[in-house]
Amino acid sequence: MQSTTILLDPTAELQTAARQLLPRLKSIAGLTVGLLDISKPRGKEFLDEVQKHLEEAGAKVKRYSKPTFTRVAPTELTQQISVECDAVIEGLAD
Repeated sequence: MQSTTILLDPTAELQTAARQLLPRLKSIAGLTVGLLDISKPRGKEFLDEVQKHLEEAGAKVKRYSKPTFTRVAPTELTQQISVECDAVIEGLAD
């Protein structure tokens, strides 16, 4: 039995784009995982903990941050992350 997953996009798109999910990684060992801090309070502390677990699992971690949480990440930043990383985790906290 196959279930359907509905993802909601919080951006202000008037026409939502159809997006296909990428396959899950079998392992993160040896891969580069980007951690994107959206610049909300306590986000750094949360991502510090995530980084510890990723490194214990054998991943290389690269850290990035948005200039402000009130706007989407700059295109240059998202392009940089897509080139430098195999996966990305966006961390928010308050």
